[in-house]
Amino acid sequence: MKLDQFPPEMQAAVIPKVGGRYQYRCLGCGELHSIEELLYTCPKCDSVLLIEDLEWKRLKEVPGKKWRKIFDYRKMSNLPALSGIYLFHELIGSILDLEDIVYLGEGRTPVVRANATMKEWAGMEFYFKNDGQNPSASFKDRGMASAFSYLNHLINKRGMRDVLAICASTGDTSAAAALYASYLCGSVKSAVLLPGGKVTPQQLGQPLGSGARVIELPGVFDDCMKVVEYLSEHFSVALMNSKNAWRILGQESYSYEIAQAFDYEVGDLAVVAPIGNAGNITAILAGFLKMLDLGIIDSLPAVIGVQSEHANPVYLYYLEPEKERRQFRPVSVRPSVAQAAMIGNPVSMPRVIKLVEEYRKLAGEESVRVIQVSEQEIMDSMLVANRNGHISCTQGGECLAGIRKAAAENKVDKNRTAILDATAHALKFAGFQDKYFLDTFEPEFEIAPKKEMRNAPFSLQLPESVPSPARSTLGPDEFRKFVEYSASVIADVLGLKRLGG
Repeated sequence: MKLDQFPPEMQAAVIPKVGGRYQYRCLGCGELHSIEELLYTCPKCDSVLLIEDLEWKRLKEVPGKKWRKIFDYRKMSNLPALSGIYLFHELIGSILDLEDIVYLGEGRTPVVRANATMKEWAGMEFYFKNDGQNPSASFKDRGMASAFSYLNHLINKRGMRDVLAICASTGDTSAAAALYASYLCGSVKSAVLLPGGKVTPQQLGQPLGSGARVIELPGVFDDCMKVVEYLSEHFSVALMNSKNAWRILGQESYSYEIAQAFDYEVGDLAVVAPIGNAGNITAILAGFLKMLDLGIIDSLPAVIGVQSEHANPVYLYYLEPEKERRQFRPVSVRPSVAQAAMIGNPVSMPRVIKLVEEYRKLAGEESVRVIQVSEQEIMDSMLVANRNGHISCTQGGECLAGIRKAAAENKVDKNRTAILDATAHALKFAGFQDKYFLDTFEPEFEIAPKKEMRNAPFSLQLPESVPSPARSTLGPDEFRKFVEYSASVIADVLGLKRLGG
C-alpha cells in the first residue's frame, strides 16, 4: 500500500522519524555508557548491559490506541525497512535511519492454532509461533537484524570498516550471524565457534554456505562462549551473541508481533519460550513491559520459561521460593536434543533476574514461571506436534512439553491461550527425528522411542516375475504389469477398498 493511500492523519506517522537517545545501562552498578562504541559488558564492573532510551518519555505523548493504529497501518506498507521487525521502529531502534536497516525477511512469522487433538493432548488451547520461518530458519534472525542494522549504522555514519562479526553457537546463532554478515560483505566478515560434533549437519552447513570462517572447538557451547568473550575483550571484533544488547532489542519484536496478532489483548495469554542463553525470555519480558508502559496493552500475559533437566540452571534458581535465598549456580550440561537450550551458564541471567522481578511486581508472583521437562518429553512432544500439522523443532517440543506439564500440574490457568515458541524449523533437527525412528539415541540422552511414534518408509520389493524399471527399460505391456502389481501391493499396505467392490 502506497503512502498516499493511507488516511491523511496517519501518513506522517507511518514513516518513523529518527529520534531518542540510546545508551547502555549496566545491570550491576547502574552506570550509563555511550553507544558510540561496541560494548558487551560494563567497563567498570563487568556486568551485562541493556540498552535504554533516555528520551523514552517522549513516546508516552502518543496515546496507546494511536500506537496500535501506527503499527497496524505500517504493517500495510511495502517499504522494505518496515517490512520486518522495524515495523516497531520506535521501540527497538529509533536512532536508526531507514537506510541503515538490514532486512532479509525476518519477523512477521505466523501464529498457527493447534487442532482439537493437540488441544486435548496439551490440556489447553495453544498456538505455535513459527519462528523457524525466519530467513535462516530460526528466531535468532530477529536479534541479528537489530545488531547488524546497528553495525551498518556505524559503518554508514561513523566510517567503521573491516568489521569481524564473531559468535559462539550451538548452531542457530552462527547461521543467523553468518547470513547477515554476508549481506554486508563489503564491510563485514564473520567467524563462528562451534562445539565440535555437537551441532546438526544442517546447522553446520548454514554458516559454511554463507562464507563464514567456522572453527570447531572441543567441549560444549559454554566453553566456546568463554573463548569468544576473551576475543571480544582483547581484540577488535563485534560480538554477536546475546551478550550484545542490540540482539535483545531485536528479539523484543517477538512480543510485539504476538500482541498485534491478538489485537493487543494479551492478558489471557501464556507466552512459552525455551531458556538457553536466556536472551529470548529476556526480550519477551522487556517487550511486554514496554508496551504496557506505553498503554499499547492494558495487562501483561503470563510468561513461562522451559528448561530440560539436562540444562536447568534457571529452573534451579527459581526453585527456591524466597528471593533473598536464591543463588545462581551454573550447571554442567548433559546431552540434549534441544541443542539451542543446552547452556549451563546463560549470559543473560542478570537480565532475567531484573526483568522477572519487575514483571512480577506488576502482574504478580505467578506471572512468570520456569518449568523443567525430560528429554523424553521433549522428543515425544515435537513428534506429536509435527504429526498434527506443525513444523516444530526440538525447542518447540520443549515448549509443548512445558505447557503440557504446567497444565497437568495446575501451574498455569487452563483458560488461558498459550503461545509456544517454535524457535527453529523442524528440518534443522531432522537428525534427532531419525535417531528416534531408528532407535539409535546414545544412552546419555535418556530417550526410549515409543513404538507408536516411530515411522519408517515401506520399501516395495518386486519379485523376479514382475518387470522393474530399475533393471531395464520397459515396454508398454511390461510397464503395465509393473504398475498393476505395485498398485496391488500398495493398496494392501494402505488398506484401500477397490472401487465398486
